[in-house]
Amino acid sequence: MNNALQGNIPDELGRLHKLQLLNLGYNSFHGVIPSNLSKCSRLEIIELEYNQLSGVIPVELGSTPKLKLLALDNNNLIGVIPPSFGNLSTLMLFSCMYNNLQRSIPKELGKLPKLAFFQASVNTLTGTIPQEIFNLSLMFYFSVGQNKLHGILPQELGIKLPKLQVLFLPGNHFSGPVPPSLSNASSFEEINLSNNNFSGKIPSELGRLQSLSNFRVTNNQLEASNADDWKFLDSLTNCSKLQVLLLGSSQLGGILPSSVANLSTTLEKLAIASSPLTGTIPSGIQRLVNLNEMRIPYCNLVGEIPDEIGKLASLRRLVLTGNKLTGQIPFSIGNLTLLNELHLFENYLEGPIPASIGELQQLRLLVLYDNRLNGSIPKEVFNLQYLSQQLDLANNLLEGPLPAEVGGLKNLMRLVVYGNMLSGHIPTTLGQCEMMEYFSLGNNLFQGTIPHTISNMKGLKMLDLSRNKLSGAIPPSFGNLTVLELVDLSDNDLSGPILESFGDLKHLFYLNLSYNKLRGEVPVRGVYGNSTEISLFGNKELCGGISELHLPACPTVKAIKKSKKSYLWLKVVIPITVSAALILALFALAYQKRKAKKESLNSLLEEQYPRVTYEELAKATEGFSSDNLIASGKYGSVYKGSLGDSQKMVAVKVFKLQERGASKSFLIECEALRSIRHRNLIKIITSCSSIDREGRDFKALIFEYMPNGSLDQWLHPANNELQQSNHLNLTQRLNIAIDIADALDYLHNSCQPPVVHCDLKPSNVLLDNSMAVHVGDFGLAKFLAEAVSKSLQDSSSSIAIKGTIGYVAPEYGAGGQVSTSGDVYSYGIILLELLTGKRPTNDLFKDGMSLRKFVEAGDTSEQNMEIIDRTILSDVHSDEATNNDIMKINECLVSVLDVGLACSDPSPRNRMNMTDAAAKMLAIRSIYLRA
Repeated sequence: MNNALQGNIPDELGRLHKLQLLNLGYNSFHGVIPSNLSKCSRLEIIELEYNQLSGVIPVELGSTPKLKLLALDNNNLIGVIPPSFGNLSTLMLFSCMYNNLQRSIPKELGKLPKLAFFQASVNTLTGTIPQEIFNLSLMFYFSVGQNKLHGILPQELGIKLPKLQVLFLPGNHFSGPVPPSLSNASSFEEINLSNNNFSGKIPSELGRLQSLSNFRVTNNQLEASNADDWKFLDSLTNCSKLQVLLLGSSQLGGILPSSVANLSTTLEKLAIASSPLTGTIPSGIQRLVNLNEMRIPYCNLVGEIPDEIGKLASLRRLVLTGNKLTGQIPFSIGNLTLLNELHLFENYLEGPIPASIGELQQLRLLVLYDNRLNGSIPKEVFNLQYLSQQLDLANNLLEGPLPAEVGGLKNLMRLVVYGNMLSGHIPTTLGQCEMMEYFSLGNNLFQGTIPHTISNMKGLKMLDLSRNKLSGAIPPSFGNLTVLELVDLSDNDLSGPILESFGDLKHLFYLNLSYNKLRGEVPVRGVYGNSTEISLFGNKELCGGISELHLPACPTVKAIKKSKKSYLWLKVVIPITVSAALILALFALAYQKRKAKKESLNSLLEEQYPRVTYEELAKATEGFSSDNLIASGKYGSVYKGSLGDSQKMVAVKVFKLQERGASKSFLIECEALRSIRHRNLIKIITSCSSIDREGRDFKALIFEYMPNGSLDQWLHPANNELQQSNHLNLTQRLNIAIDIADALDYLHNSCQPPVVHCDLKPSNVLLDNSMAVHVGDFGLAKFLAEAVSKSLQDSSSSIAIKGTIGYVAPEYGAGGQVSTSGDVYSYGIILLELLTGKRPTNDLFKDGMSLRKFVEAGDTSEQNMEIIDRTILSDVHSDEATNNDIMKINECLVSVLDVGLACSDPSPRNRMNMTDAAAKMLAIRSIYLRA
């Protein structure tokens, strides 16, 4: 029924004793399943799927004598699968996927001689699959993916279940070998074992399965190191109906067999992800004429992209990211006229971008960043009418002008040519790109003025024109970009008065106008009223503004008139005054230096922050009671308390001075916190350096209290009830990710000297009442000289670094130099943890497996978002979500995972910087919210 009926299912149905079929699926019923349905003695079919039913599955249904089909999918059911179902001797189909069912699969189901279809995926089932299940010889469909099941599959599985057609087990903790006996179930169509702990070799016997159409084993511990180990792939060439083949594992090494090109011509989807493979893209690949998706990212493929790839006429998605491919992008790529997405970034490709790309009229996304491409950008690229998602050519060697034809990309949301050698003027035709949200031309050689037509890009949210040779004034019409969120015009040669209309941009959260030649009075409204949201460094002729900007006061009209009358007299006085002032300043500076050496860091803090005593802190925290303990680490414990007459809630970090290094940690954190200010950094109220009641040294820092705790507590709650009631939705996770990125971008690029946090992890990401982020714990922070912050070179004189296992950058463990890219690595890991719900120290990650490799090998298609945290998926697969919604959400998830992978690259040279990461995340959120 599809009439969107709602309300409770009436108990009166239990009085319909002649009822044989009950179909209430695909409605909006809520409440519980009536237990008296079991009184309908003739009932054979119950379909209640896709409703909003809650509560438990009634055990009474186990006494419905003629029940053949029970469908309960996509509800909010809790509790267990009742063991009483073992009495349903006529039951043929039982389906309960997408609920919150717990505990184990009851062994009593093994008594059901007619059970042929069992589906319980996407619940929280635990334990093992009962051995009794494997005695159900009529079983043809068995699906328990996305649970918490474990155990080893019986080696005779294919013999015991000879009629099996679908085996769906992804996203569990199964281990042991893949049973070779699967080949005995000759009717097999789909085998999905992805995201488990299966080990050993992939059986070559699978090639006997003539009906096999879908084989997925990504992200396990499966092994291959030589040609014998890869015989399974040779055998799969016998599967004439194969449509989907997804491989990928940290242990699948050796040379990619040429037999890939001999797979069935029915193959539509081929993925071999994140494996230590070597070799080249096999010749003969053009024989896979129906291939519409080819993904071989983050392997070690070498050589050139063969010209024959242009013969894959059905190809819609090509992903060869993160390999070691060389040579040019083949001109034949232009023959792939159905191509929607082309991902070739992070390789060693060189030469020009082929003009034939202009033939790809279905292309929505073109990503070529981090290669060695040179020459000019072909004008044909800008004739791609459907290029709407992304054009990213950053960090190549492209030169010449940005063609005026760029205005033809009227539907494009994201244009990035950052980090090339493009020159000339910014074309005025950019104003025609009205859908543009993310626009970055930074770090090039553009000159001339900023065209006022950019103000026609009404949807623009992020603008980066920094590090060019632009001059002139900022166009006043920029004030009409009402949704603008981030502007970076720093390091150019812009002049003229500061743009007051930026203050009218209600959505603007960061404005960087540093190192230009702007002059005049700085307004105080809008973004100009918050010093953490604006950067004006290096503009020597600015004045006024809010006091936190520390700019000189602007001269009054009266002072100007007076100065004109006194001009001649001042010609004599000024030199004397300036000389005297200079001498006095030198004396004052020397005095201040001597004074600073004698004063402790804490006394410097006391000049700026209110004093507080040990007794006041003890009273506020009820004697540092364990009931008020929020968190505890190596160097300190954090307590909540109510301070002063106002009873203001605060967080008090008490340092464990008996621990070696704790005192140093206190000083480092004081130094860091007194020199940084940002809305996404923890705000310090004051400090305390005193003695306790036993006469021992006592040091503490007092912060604003964060009522929503840490990100770690939200991602990994102590109990399942909290997880079900207080999980983070996708929008909240995007907001958190952007807040963290903004905080790090500020530390790395707006602080002088730059600051490296060195211990970024979810427990140091705190959340206030509105779920906004405040990054804390600067006890390991490092202040870097400019040269150090921008260098990613290995250093023999390493700086000792401490951090947290799983989040600390790998180069630190090898004695590498501290740099901002270490924080970028930690940020990348947090992004992956945000979406997978898995800590990098999860038990799943051992024997070479890691969170990063888990994500690289995962399947993130909208039908099989295997690696995504199920609490996000519960929102994605709501009753109100259309297929288009799910597709857009999936695109968002994949984009965030791509940023996480790019940031957590093992090589610091290959990681993006924090400014780019922040901008990418902002663009992803904008696209998602628009969708």
